[in-house]
Amino acid sequence: MKSRLKTPVRHLPRLASRIWRRRVAFWSGAVAVGAVSVLFAQAADGAEQIFFHATHKFWALPLIITPLGFLFCAWAAASVFPGSQGSGIPQAIAARQLPRGVARRRLLSVRLCFAKIGLTVVGLLCGASVGREGPTVQVGATIMLQVARMRGLQNERGLILAGSAAGIAAAFNAPLAGVVFAIEEMSRSFEVKTNGLVLTTVIIGGLVSLGLTGDYTYFGSSDAAVRGLGGWVLTAFCGSAGGLLGGLFSRLMMDLSAWARGWMSANPKFRRLIYPFCCGLLVAGIGIVTKGDSFGTGYQTARAAVEGVAPHWYFWPAKFLTTLITAISGMPGGIFAPSLSVGAGLGAWIAGAGGHAASLGAMLGMAGYFAGVVQAPMTAFVIILEMTGNTGAAIPVMVAAMLGLGTSRLVCPRPLYHELAHGFLQQQHITLRRPGGQDEPA
Repeated sequence: MKSRLKTPVRHLPRLASRIWRRRVAFWSGAVAVGAVSVLFAQAADGAEQIFFHATHKFWALPLIITPLGFLFCAWAAASVFPGSQGSGIPQAIAARQLPRGVARRRLLSVRLCFAKIGLTVVGLLCGASVGREGPTVQVGATIMLQVARMRGLQNERGLILAGSAAGIAAAFNAPLAGVVFAIEEMSRSFEVKTNGLVLTTVIIGGLVSLGLTGDYTYFGSSDAAVRGLGGWVLTAFCGSAGGLLGGLFSRLMMDLSAWARGWMSANPKFRRLIYPFCCGLLVAGIGIVTKGDSFGTGYQTARAAVEGVAPHWYFWPAKFLTTLITAISGMPGGIFAPSLSVGAGLGAWIAGAGGHAASLGAMLGMAGYFAGVVQAPMTAFVIILEMTGNTGAAIPVMVAAMLGLGTSRLVCPRPLYHELAHGFLQQQHITLRRPGGQDEPA
């Protein structure tokens, strides 16, 4: 008995040292996710401000720089940095389904991480209707995957999930939304072991973000609340209309992207260049007609709507079109912030038509439309409540999100991000778990 106890006791200090080295590596990765997210946000905001400052001096400038910017970003994403196209959330979802090895590294590499940040910033510099939140998910997942590889950590899928959640939390300063997003959208399940990693990473990344930027609500503050029967009628209209429009966006994005790939394959050398150029030209034209309202993330307009200042009636249809055109152009960039902007504009417009406050309509519209696009209602209402600091409207926002989900499925039965993830798995010939629990060949 004594001889059996000596060996474990002798190796305890070495084992403890190894455990602590891995913990320090994990914590360092979480700190890096928070820091990179903040730096990415500052670069993206700076690029957008430069674009608006330049276009205010020369109104026709978008006709030059927007098409050329779209062309450069789409070409670089397809030819130099394949895997960096689009939001970044489908790549993170696909990477969790891939086995350990080269295929996973292709979607979550350090090289791709820098490309994602750089090309998204360039997109905002030329007026594209993109957000940084989706790309931050891919960046956060990449950082945590690299930590796993360097320190020999086994739970790569759990760390990818944790990095994705921390990216959302840091991007929106919404830690609860990061956790819910990981459970509802990224994994589509509650995993006890993995959720410990998610919570720890979100907490550490959130503390870094809080230390660098301070405590703030992303869309300002609102105390709007539903009062009387009219308020509940507004909730039903905003949720249903937002869901239908969000489902239409997802359906059009998937169908038009498939059409574009087929059209470009007939003459790739020429059409792969002219297609994003024409997309950029359309975005530039819509932006000029709307006096710049449809360019960029739409953050300022959405925040003003949440705080009670209704945008122009044409804001939400113009933003819907420019976001759709940008999303199918093949350039990197997310749809989170632009989608919330579309929802805010739609809800404020519906509220104004019914004689209600724009602030309430903006919140309900965001919940309905965002839930309709991503078909993740819990993420929708948690992220909106956190970003506005309005807990008094919790139940109406939940109702709007659930109505958005239901009406969205009438138009687009397939969840957008998970369908897009299939595109990144087709060449790997592996099995992707569908949200319903059934496995299906990619």
